[in-house]
Amino acid sequence: MKRKLMMVERIMHVDAATPLNCVFTAKIQGAINQDNLQMALFKVQQKHLLLRVRIDENLKGGPYFISNARIGKIPVRMVERLTDDDWLKESQTEWFKLFEDESEPLARLVWIRSATVHELLLVMPHCICDGTTSVTLLREILSLLDNPQQDLETYTPFNSVKELMPDTFDPAKNVRKARMFAFLGRLFFFFKNTNSKHRRGNNYVLHWKLTHEETLAIVESCKNAYTSVHAALCVAIMEAFQQVNGNKAHGKVISPVDIRRFIPEIKQDMMFAFAPIVELTISKNANTDFWDAARKIKADLIAKIDAMKVHEMLWMGEYMHATVKRMISLLKATGGTHDITFSNMGRLNIPESYQNFELETIYSPTVAFPWRNANTLVTTTFKNQMDFTFMSNDAFLTETEALNIKTAAMGLLFANVQQLAHA
Repeated sequence: MKRKLMMVERIMHVDAATPLNCVFTAKIQGAINQDNLQMALFKVQQKHLLLRVRIDENLKGGPYFISNARIGKIPVRMVERLTDDDWLKESQTEWFKLFEDESEPLARLVWIRSATVHELLLVMPHCICDGTTSVTLLREILSLLDNPQQDLETYTPFNSVKELMPDTFDPAKNVRKARMFAFLGRLFFFFKNTNSKHRRGNNYVLHWKLTHEETLAIVESCKNAYTSVHAALCVAIMEAFQQVNGNKAHGKVISPVDIRRFIPEIKQDMMFAFAPIVELTISKNANTDFWDAARKIKADLIAKIDAMKVHEMLWMGEYMHATVKRMISLLKATGGTHDITFSNMGRLNIPESYQNFELETIYSPTVAFPWRNANTLVTTTFKNQMDFTFMSNDAFLTETEALNIKTAAMGLLFANVQQLAHA
């Protein structure tokens, strides 16, 4: 493989000196065989070519993903397990460790171990993975850990965006449009001030998990209110920002969408990093009914996803490479116009029980964005329990403010759940 990073991959790569890593953690009850774990990682690495490449920033027009036949095995760092919160501490350690050794792959594993309880932390740079990728790799690792005799079917990844375009896509027509779009983009970023001083504080993460009963109550209430869990959570978090931050709140979240629903060439079990986003907003009218707002958010989300021109976005992105450095500078210098990035990964397609161990729980991914607005909320559902991670940087949003927002959001959500139940 020699493939130029797509525009969004380049943004998530940032540069060779800036780590931007995703950490996905599974908690296991039972025994883990070290040889089986090594075999599992080997087979996963053989399936996914992106785990056998390096990133070369020196080639003209780069950076590029370059296949490396001498790439090493996925490394495993072992840590003695002392507390139930060790995974959080190790996650934060992994946020800031670069993948700078050209002889090692763009993935590593942290094994927090004891006699009967373990956490496995899968760490990858964000430029090679989205949420679906993380779920796929963790599912494959666990399955092979339990039964290393299995084989994984390999696949040939794409080498250019052109390979993802449908037969109906008109390159000639879209080249003209892309060049005009790129020109306007360069003009826009030229006049943007990206030289603001960016005081870097400390990144942090808040984590909480709901009970089965709480999760079920939310799901049932959303069904009865003819809305979605995602929409209700969006409303709760945006109203919480308004409660805590007052006029500084924007009343807007941005949410990534799995691109695989638009591009069938990218299968569910393939590694991919680009997730287009939608913007969702609520009214700042204090008298707006919670469930009316959630129904509106659901309708807006469906309409915006249906209107997405993903192929066009990918194609035009290839004409925007000249602006990537300015985009990154802008993300580092300005707070944007949104309150938070909210990723709802939904119910995780990972089995709970295995022959040799039990998957006790999965913790939602953690990440430390180097942007000025690092506010990120991720939720997953496993064993009918919703799990949340809330990440930010205290130079932009203090940990106390984040905790107040979390408390307010959950309070608003459950107050409206209970009100609906008694209506």
